[in-house]
Amino acid sequence: MNTCSLPIFLNKPIEMLNTKNSTPQPTKLLSVGGSDSGGAAGIQADLKTWTVLGVYGMSALTAVTAQNSLTVAGVQFAAPDFLALQIRTVLDDYGADGIKTGFIGRIDLIHAIAQALQHVTCPIIVDPILVNHRGEAMFSAEIAIAYRTHLFPLAHLITPNRHEAALLTGKPLQTVEDAERAVRQLSLAAATAVLLTGVPEAGNILDLLAVSGEVVRFSAETIPTRNTHGSGDTLSAAIATYLAQGDDLTTAINRARAFTQAAIRAAADWQLGAGHGPLWHSVAP
Repeated sequence: MNTCSLPIFLNKPIEMLNTKNSTPQPTKLLSVGGSDSGGAAGIQADLKTWTVLGVYGMSALTAVTAQNSLTVAGVQFAAPDFLALQIRTVLDDYGADGIKTGFIGRIDLIHAIAQALQHVTCPIIVDPILVNHRGEAMFSAEIAIAYRTHLFPLAHLITPNRHEAALLTGKPLQTVEDAERAVRQLSLAAATAVLLTGVPEAGNILDLLAVSGEVVRFSAETIPTRNTHGSGDTLSAAIATYLAQGDDLTTAINRARAFTQAAIRAAADWQLGAGHGPLWHSVAP
């Protein structure tokens, strides 16, 4: 397992104890995204996932939100320079075995992240948050362009849901065949793997993985619940875990999907708020 850090800091090695009685060090993962005050999604979902899966989670905040199960009442964005400083400071000391990005929402923040991560070598997962939980676009088209131009070239895996894939390709996804064309197009354009999530098919939910033009389907039974807020964050965070621990991409996705399904199922009957509820991450991986 190779820990990545910024080369500019490689002249500052960290001294580690290495005795037969020392506790093995955990996998270290960095989440670059927004804080959800309701605890369901964003940084909170990532850190909960990583704690349950036994890895050490770190964070760099792009924004702080005031939200609950019904609405996002407000957002305060980080300054780009301070966001970059968060990332550099974490990687300087701790390094990371994997990195994922979540909610960003501003072009200058996308630029700052891309600049800060341009020399890292560990797996980077880009979850392009472009729509709300109802599938409605949250940002201008320029945000999608910034993702494609600055972050996608750094990614080992990109994880749009079907609404985000429609925005990124400029084409509606009305059928599974539409989704397969879209994920193949996105993968070839970005020259990396793309996992298109949340495609409905006859009572099941499909995720479609495209690598080098080839598409693989992953299918699971749809769980009847409104409590899926944070499921995309949880899935990408779990994939990051398994990739950092050495799984191949297909195995990592299968394991992450099983964990996410279990977390959805565990909270399916909850009524914590009046709207789109959270998952329960404290399930066996």
